[in-house]
Amino acid sequence: MSAVINSVGRDSQKVSSTDDKMFKVAPVAIVWGILLAIYLGLRVYQQEFAFSVGLDSTAPEFATHWMALLKFELPVIFGSGAIIWAYLWFTRDRNMDALTPKEELRRYFSLVSWFLLYTFAFLWIAGFFGEGDAVWHQTVVRDTSFTPSHIVVFYACVPTYIVFGVSALLYATTRLPLFAKRYSVPLIMVVLGPGLILPNLGFNEWGHAFWLTEEIFSHPLHWGFPILGWTGFALGGVLLQVLNRMYQLFRQIDGSPVTDATAA
Repeated sequence: MSAVINSVGRDSQKVSSTDDKMFKVAPVAIVWGILLAIYLGLRVYQQEFAFSVGLDSTAPEFATHWMALLKFELPVIFGSGAIIWAYLWFTRDRNMDALTPKEELRRYFSLVSWFLLYTFAFLWIAGFFGEGDAVWHQTVVRDTSFTPSHIVVFYACVPTYIVFGVSALLYATTRLPLFAKRYSVPLIMVVLGPGLILPNLGFNEWGHAFWLTEEIFSHPLHWGFPILGWTGFALGGVLLQVLNRMYQLFRQIDGSPVTDATAA
């Protein structure tokens, strides 16, 4: 793998001398900034209203502050996702055989951008709001499936990274021959595995409602969350496929003999 990365790094410097816009940092930075503002806004909202009006799901204030947020975020997130997915599908490349090496390489950089956005969104649930959810339940104890913690982590953060994950899958399969002509098991795992955390939530809530189990990480009801989350490590396999193909494209553009970088 190190040989592939080093080769891509050296060859990218040659290509960048003729085209410094192969990878555009600005769109990724802008979306990162928007996501960061949303996540910080949600955290501030929790700090302000979670304990003051979020402890009793039967109170009118809970419906005003929390159920209203739930009814707003779900259609907005999945509605935005549907628009993005429809755009990626209807603007798909219908003649990938005519794709030039430089354009294909540019699209791989765009795919990496999708992965960066997906990873950024995923880290907020895996390393921040997910931990906060466990602390909330251990401190407050749940009285309903819709808690101030769940409304943020499961119904805002999870749908967000599902949108980016499916977008990355659609982009790869509609614009890159490597993923359009055959199935990539790592790519499917990266998208579908963590995405299944959302339906797994139903089983988790059913178990807590009927078994009244303690809120500890090691409880069997929670095993599905880390197992599905660990499938995100398959992203390393996807990047190996991407880097190998990028190496070949760099060599084609540079006019050097093409070899299989995976053999190095």
